[in-house]
Amino acid sequence: MRSFVQNAQRIVVKVGSSSLTSAAGGLDAERLGALVRAVRPLAGGRLVLVSSGAIAAGLAPLGLSRRPRDLATLQAAASVGQSALVHQYAEAFSQSGHKVGQVLLTATDVVRRAHYRNARTALDRLLELGIVPIINENDAVATQEIRFGDNDRLAAIVAHLVSADLLVLLSDVDGVYDANPRLGPANLVREVRSDADLDGLSVKGAGAAGVGTGGMATKIDAARMAASGGVTTIVTSTARAAEALTGAEVGTVFYPTGPRRAARLLWLAHATAPMGRLHLDAGAVAAVVGRSASLLPAGVTSVDGDFSAGDPVELVDPAGRPIARGLVAFDADELPGMLGRGTAELAADLGPGYDREVVHRDDLVLLLPSR
Repeated sequence: MRSFVQNAQRIVVKVGSSSLTSAAGGLDAERLGALVRAVRPLAGGRLVLVSSGAIAAGLAPLGLSRRPRDLATLQAAASVGQSALVHQYAEAFSQSGHKVGQVLLTATDVVRRAHYRNARTALDRLLELGIVPIINENDAVATQEIRFGDNDRLAAIVAHLVSADLLVLLSDVDGVYDANPRLGPANLVREVRSDADLDGLSVKGAGAAGVGTGGMATKIDAARMAASGGVTTIVTSTARAAEALTGAEVGTVFYPTGPRRAARLLWLAHATAPMGRLHLDAGAVAAVVGRSASLLPAGVTSVDGDFSAGDPVELVDPAGRPIARGLVAFDADELPGMLGRGTAELAADLGPGYDREVVHRDDLVLLLPSR
């Protein structure tokens, strides 16, 4: 048996749309009930459930036969389906005397400092009260420009947000294979301790029901993301959830490959699309990479892109190689007049609001190891 599962104090479980719904019938109450029976021994302070299924659950009520492609209809389906999804969870958990709480997150909730603190505090309090948080991305208001993209990635970030010991990613496949097991012979990859263990894998595609956005590739990406921040992850099937959560050796285990770090920095490193680039001189590269310093205007030589304050941007060295990613403190059109100048000079010339960093060290994550 896996002792790290049995010893875990907080566990995040993510279940995909293909495990709960079908394109034709919406939510499948029997399948959802089976999932709840598998995870409810953890309810009452240990369990956080990240659940897909809202959009799929909204298809039938809206008379749609398949997942829509346009954003507005996706948002409408999410709005209709989310209440049905949480109602089903509330009914299923109530049979064992447990209550659930709905938590809808957007990427902003883990990026902005105040939002991040509020989200963490709310989830901690729900767990202290014995409530099972049911988390989903707020698809009814999320836009393509700033979103998690899939609930596997969201689950990896939530695992860090709540300081979980274990992340379990459930789908309709019982682990990571070196090929698609539905198409022919394939070998289960039982342990992943480094990226070398993933060499040669060929995985892609949505779930069997065709209602999800993910597939095994997104689960591997999410597991690697969680592992890079110190969280052990199991990838297995929903049918084997109960076994996995009691410590049975099922599925694929991704062991931690890096230290714990804030969820917002994990999102910044793995889940953002940079809105622009800041080109740094050699001195700024040495300060940012070698001394973990903030990026000052004096070290920026040029700017690419159209971005606003708070957007993610890429920091590149004089050769154009990305070295870091960060949340920029100024709009793109403000920066050209600041480049190469000291903060004291800028404050005297432009005002006190300009005597600060372009990217603060707390809003910056390195893409290369420190030298």
